[in-house]
Order: sequence, then structure tokens, then C-alpha cells
Amino acid sequence: MAGNARAARQVVRLLHACSEKENLPWHRIVNRLGEIGLPLGRGGEEQRRLLEQEGVWFDGNGRIDLERFSWRPSREERDQILGE
Repeated sequence: MAGNARAARQVVRLLHACSEKENLPWHRIVNRLGEIGLPLGRGGEEQRRLLEQEGVWFDGNGRIDLERFSWRPSREERDQILGE
């Protein structure tokens, strides 16, 4: 939805940097494979912990089942987000 299928890491870093002041749910940004967006040692552990606290499960490879846990906006929601 951000316009770049490979932008998850940049989006999560930006949201994470602004999260304390703006109270943004940065930890919910995962990549197209269902992997957390930040590397271990640089916020990845915190992101996983926050997702697990919300009931999100990870498989043995550290991936989220996107069929189960992915947000799929309606066309109207997507248009509103994208300003269309």
C-alpha cells in the first residue's frame, strides 16, 4: 500500500522513530513474507514481543501467517489511506 513492495523496513523505521511522540503502531508493519521489519538488536525483538502480546503467532522460521494475521482494507479504506 505504500507504493513500494520492498518498503517495509523503511516504513517501520520511520514509524518507530515517531512512535513515542505520536503513539503509532509501528510494530504492526511486516514485510511481504510475514517477517518483522527491524533486524534483531535494532528493535526486532521489541517488535516481535509487541506482536506476540497482541496474539500474533510466529512459525519456526520467524514468520507470521499473513492469511491469518494480515489486515486487508476494503477498497474504500484503501482509497482513503491513499488519498484517492
